[in-house]
Amino acid sequence: MIKRELIVKTLNEMFPNPKSDLNYSNHFEMLIAVVLSAQTTDVSVNKVTPELFSKYPNPKSLKEAPIEDLENILKSIGLYKTKAKNIKNLSKILHDKYDSKIPSERKDLESLPGVGRKTANVVLANAFGKNVIAVDTHVNRVSKRLGIAKESDNVLEVEERIVKYFQKDDLKKLHHQLIFFGRYHCLARNPKCENCPLQEVCVFYKKFEK
Repeated sequence: MIKRELIVKTLNEMFPNPKSDLNYSNHFEMLIAVVLSAQTTDVSVNKVTPELFSKYPNPKSLKEAPIEDLENILKSIGLYKTKAKNIKNLSKILHDKYDSKIPSERKDLESLPGVGRKTANVVLANAFGKNVIAVDTHVNRVSKRLGIAKESDNVLEVEERIVKYFQKDDLKKLHHQLIFFGRYHCLARNPKCENCPLQEVCVFYKKFEK
């Protein structure tokens, strides 16, 4: 499929070694950072996690953390009270039920407070190397503009279309590539269409031209 090959080739050239902008050093920190990143920028999360992880480096310590202290550490990010409660409760479950290890099955991850399908997919791909893709606002927008998904598709339908459209081995890398392409190039407002290397296969650009 020429279009698919062009998209993969272009993204590989633009972002050859994409990695998450979130800072973490193990699977537990990854999970917590991704939970905290909901409706908040990665930059904002990276400002609070050094203190958080320094004081509470594992599920046992975080589950025992005073909620007031967690709220104080997280107060600069969106929904900080809810997130403080979620990471404390999910740490309790990790410690009590999973021996402080991060589960590698989607249903187990999604049973944790604050963990939805997108967060679970991020962990499954990055921690366990599974061929899944998480659909955030950037992935959702870019896939629709390129005509991979339909405008009317919900997040799950977008995910299913991406999985069907691309080779499975490409999915883990594509997650970050599509995020970066959307974050720095195919912007929600004022996308950089004029010098976009995917003009010829972009549904949005063809409408924009007209």
